[in-house]
Amino acid sequence: MATPPALLEQDEIQQLPPAKASANAEAKARFLPLDAYRGLIMILLVSDGFGFAQLPNHGIYGFIAGQFDHMPWGGAVFYDLIMPAFLFMVGVAMPYAFARRAKQGFTQRDTTRHVLIRCLRLVLISEIIVSIDESRPHLSIHNVLTVVAITYLVCYFLMRLNWRIQAAVAAGLLVAHSAIYLLFPGPGGAFAQVTNAGARLDGWLMLANWNLPWSCVTLNLVCEIPSVLFGVWAGTVLIGGRPRAQQMKILALGMVAAFALGLAFSPLVPINKWLWTSTFTLYTTGWSILGLLVFYLLVDVLGVRRPAFPLMVVGMNSLFVYCLNDLLRGRIDSVIRVFSGGYAFFGVFAPVAQSCSVLLAMWLIAYWMYRRGIFIKV
Repeated sequence: MATPPALLEQDEIQQLPPAKASANAEAKARFLPLDAYRGLIMILLVSDGFGFAQLPNHGIYGFIAGQFDHMPWGGAVFYDLIMPAFLFMVGVAMPYAFARRAKQGFTQRDTTRHVLIRCLRLVLISEIIVSIDESRPHLSIHNVLTVVAITYLVCYFLMRLNWRIQAAVAAGLLVAHSAIYLLFPGPGGAFAQVTNAGARLDGWLMLANWNLPWSCVTLNLVCEIPSVLFGVWAGTVLIGGRPRAQQMKILALGMVAAFALGLAFSPLVPINKWLWTSTFTLYTTGWSILGLLVFYLLVDVLGVRRPAFPLMVVGMNSLFVYCLNDLLRGRIDSVIRVFSGGYAFFGVFAPVAQSCSVLLAMWLIAYWMYRRGIFIKV
């Protein structure tokens, strides 16, 4: 009989730190490797690079700093893998969420309504946050929560199609995205800053971000949809009831294929986060699957759960942590700096100590909510 991926069973709940009954019930219904992985990605997303990007730009310090800051144009370092992994996790969670709703008796019509309302709420929250950041009412198409809402909605409808059709759509989107850049190159080349097809399109549409030297462009959505869809496929494999070994083998094969295709086509279509090229989608999907496999092995197969608990606290309240970081990180940083002095006595590691202190404060708030069974959802 197939062994399904373990959810948190009642006896395993006792291994976690004490929490309210509602927190236990919430945890029991969840796939813990996914929560731990999502927690890690969220921590990386809100950590401000742990302050490592501010280390001196020489020697080993320079190498570490380079891994915790986005590549200025082309290629991919560790920090460039965070957003793709976040979108991938959105996809992995979708089969679990919809299966749970079906088990609770919701019809497909109910679920569709839920998806539409959820997407509208995400967009509304996103635009409110962007407007607060800009200190004025401001509409932005390409920011994290809006991208999540759009890709989530598209992938929900794609999930209702035959797998072969889904694969054809994913391949079509990747090819079409590359073709647009290759067939309509700018003066500096197909993938040059500012003059590339995506930036020019945003300029014609009079979108706010079109004139920045290496800004994300709206056309990125074409390849961000497959980033989520590949996660949907991974989640479908995990929830499908196959033996663990077979699940991990399928995921490993998908990882190898993603790496191979992304690197094979990179001479033609460069790996570029800012344009979210097709090769960037494939290459980063390989890393995202690798991360999922590591957490699946550690948390689900080997049962390493206590060390993963701090990650789960964040993963179970990821939307709240994201909003907390975007709206109050500066205030939390200022309060801590009053008492820490910015940790100037740590020398070059002062930014690291300060950033980690801010991160710890946000984690403690998330843990306080976990203890009281408070989980923010839309």
